[in-house]
Amino acid sequence: MTESHTVASGARCEVVAGTHAGKSGTVADMKTSKTGAVTITVVQVDGERFKSLAKNVRVAGA
Repeated sequence: MTESHTVASGARCEVVAGTHAGKSGTVADMKTSKTGAVTITVVQVDGERFKSLAKNVRVAGA
């Protein structure tokens, strides 16, 4: 997946690939692992949180 817009904390996003594909929410936290993979925590409207790789996420409305 390539991102046309940068995923940033507070951005609305939707997951387009991986385990959580089809879910959407707001980016709450971003971390970069030792290997360089960027992971984000997404908070859904109902308050449920999940983690996903930034490469699997698209900024909503982009």
